[in-house]
Amino acid sequence: MTTSSPSARATDSGNPAAATGVRQTLLVLGASGDLTGRLLLPGLGRLVASGAVPGLRLLGSGMDDWDDERWRRRVADSFATVGADGPAESELVRETRYVSADVTREEDLRRLLRECAGPLVIFFALPPLVTARSAAALARIGVPPGTRLMLEKPFGVDRISARSLNELLDTIVPEDQVHRIDHFLGKSTVLNLLGLRFANRIFEPLLNSAHVACVDIVFDETLGLEGRAGYYDGAGALVDMVQSHLLQVLALLAMDPPPTLQALELRGRAAQVLRATGLWHDDPVVASRRARYGAGEVGGRRLPSYVDESGVDPARGTETLAEIAVTVDNWRWAGVPFRLRSGKAMAQARKEAIITFKQPARVPDGLTGYERPDRLRIGFGPDRLCLDLNINGPGNPFELEQVNLAASFGPGDLPAYGEVLRGALEGDPTLSVRSDVAEECWRIVDPVLTAWKGGTVPLQEYPAGSTGPADSLIGPMPG
Repeated sequence: MTTSSPSARATDSGNPAAATGVRQTLLVLGASGDLTGRLLLPGLGRLVASGAVPGLRLLGSGMDDWDDERWRRRVADSFATVGADGPAESELVRETRYVSADVTREEDLRRLLRECAGPLVIFFALPPLVTARSAAALARIGVPPGTRLMLEKPFGVDRISARSLNELLDTIVPEDQVHRIDHFLGKSTVLNLLGLRFANRIFEPLLNSAHVACVDIVFDETLGLEGRAGYYDGAGALVDMVQSHLLQVLALLAMDPPPTLQALELRGRAAQVLRATGLWHDDPVVASRRARYGAGEVGGRRLPSYVDESGVDPARGTETLAEIAVTVDNWRWAGVPFRLRSGKAMAQARKEAIITFKQPARVPDGLTGYERPDRLRIGFGPDRLCLDLNINGPGNPFELEQVNLAASFGPGDLPAYGEVLRGALEGDPTLSVRSDVAEECWRIVDPVLTAWKGGTVPLQEYPAGSTGPADSLIGPMPG
């Protein structure tokens, strides 16, 4: 049940390196950080192994005083985690270099740019504020023609800063050369939402307010902080997951059918949906929940309270679980609640979107046992499609029971990071977040952030290994 990704259909006309035969350079700013080792390099390794980006040069830069050999070990070790150890990957490792630099300083950036050859792609694996300072320095010194910029989420820290960053980037390169990376858009299952919706007549006519009671998008993890306090304690679950990833899933679930899957139409439909999205009843107190985990046990592993994790500042009041309820106020979806949640240290990993259909207008007298409505469930890990239906059960033919029809999504050729990297390296923006979409995502959550900072929504606590707060907006995992 896979669909080929939009970036897989990109032509060489969007890729300067492929069109000219000249090798391009990927410059990674923040190369010694956690993001690069944990996500970027493994995705790059699989991409290089696929043969999609032949002859790529890799240059790493960061504040840490590393030499080439230490950087090459990091690249090789990251590639090894995904089995990327073929001739092309080995050649890239041998040739890659590391340059220690402060990427917010003009003179250091000039030195880095002199090390680059051919078409250039710059990846900002940096915190939002550092990204903005580095981009400002690049705007002052300029970049080679045709340079593409890749930015990791979050894009800014609120709507105002996102708009300011977008205006700054626009002075460096055109918008279609800016690739805002949200790796959720590269997940094979998320991309399969397009095939599921638009190539199956039995679903698409029912996806509207006449037939749908509610839509839940959930990304619960059993993992705790896992040593990521440096980033996470300043972001929290709302910014880390809901503001970016889950709103992108909402856009794919709720958008109207695009004429094609080209970047212009697909990203335009996503922007249209998010412009129509706002908090349920325009009330952040009613429409949001926040909580953080206390001490507890998850899967036989004892976790300390979040506030006792190394590097956490308890005074920040950072949430590890965030929920919001929104409405898409358009002809298709008006009145349907969309509920989004992400939590850490939960009892079960739950990564899915659930479309709950309205109950039948009437179940005839004589049919008994109707208890649960029909549901369409799309799992993001494991990647599965499930349809919960009510049918006549065994034994008494007039007694209903709910059955589950399930199918697995086929895996994509590349991991999520490899997929979005390919789009950027090939010059195809289909899987990147457009500037107006980034700003709309902040517009949706900014009232919630303001209410939380003002203390009008209490910070609750839930034991690690539980299902979260008792008054959660989203019910337990369906049976």
